[in-house]
Amino acid sequence: MPRTRSLAWSELKIGLMSIFALFVATAFIFLLTGSNGFFWQRYSIKTVFPDVAGLKEGAPVRVAGVEVGTVEAVEFVGDRVEVHMQVLKENRPRITTTSIATLGSVSLLGEAAVDITASSGGTSIPDWGYVPSKRSTGFASVTDTATASLEEATALIQDLRAGKGTLGRLFTDEQLYRELTTLVTSAEAVANNMNRGRGTIGRLMNDPAAARSLEGSLDNLQAMTARIRAGEGSLGKLLNDDSLATSLKSATGNLDSFTGRINRGEGTLGKLATDQELYNRLNSVSDRLDKVVASLQQGEGTAGQLLHDKELYENMNGTMVELRNLVAAIRKDPKRFLNVRVSLF
Repeated sequence: MPRTRSLAWSELKIGLMSIFALFVATAFIFLLTGSNGFFWQRYSIKTVFPDVAGLKEGAPVRVAGVEVGTVEAVEFVGDRVEVHMQVLKENRPRITTTSIATLGSVSLLGEAAVDITASSGGTSIPDWGYVPSKRSTGFASVTDTATASLEEATALIQDLRAGKGTLGRLFTDEQLYRELTTLVTSAEAVANNMNRGRGTIGRLMNDPAAARSLEGSLDNLQAMTARIRAGEGSLGKLLNDDSLATSLKSATGNLDSFTGRINRGEGTLGKLATDQELYNRLNSVSDRLDKVVASLQQGEGTAGQLLHDKELYENMNGTMVELRNLVAAIRKDPKRFLNVRVSLF
């Protein structure tokens, strides 16, 4: 009997040692491979998403890209989905009310994960507290965006096939295609002419003399603008000389005063511009002068006959010649024509 008890105790001791060794080995392996720590090192938090995009229990929870926990449960709360998470307590100062939870992805295969931004500016989330969330910008969102882009591209291709828009007309309108081809051909011809030195631009591109002439003109223009800026010449003085500007301003003021006097009817020009009676009188004189000129052109009166009657002109011309000869003879021999006799009784 004593031997039997000794064997039983030996077996029990071996069993306890095996269990202890197994427990130590499990803890050691867990410490080497695990990242979530023991249950007393973790605490629970929650967040809510409108769509979890395939998020499952056991999915990783990351803070600033570092895995700090796992998803414990995914449950519906009304029309939204509530996600329960367990994270290491050492990250409590980094998960605050200003942190944002979003859905990310572990790989391109679409395995979902919860990403939380690290923020120490707010209040730490308590146990079973809610982390604010927003619409996912991860792989699922990219997929949705790509799908929408593909739909828009499909609609665009359909519009092109239907001939809508400029590109659609270019693909379907044969006349527009021919016109565009003609335009390209014309542009090519213009470019060839320019390369051959034809035309002004072609000569400018290929003729060094033309280029030098244009460069000289630009240099002259630059020199002229420099002289103007330096105050040389009339334009330079006008731009830089205050006295000339003052004189010009004074002349403008005098001109304004002069035109003001005319508008007020002062002076001859003012009366002529504003006095209707004076205008009528001048108009009447002009009409009479027109009538006199018309009479002269028709040969009426002495002056009119003098303009049109050649015989009268010649007679008057002859008379003037004879009168000129008589005056010359008198000057030559006045005694011949001046014979004065004085007698008394």
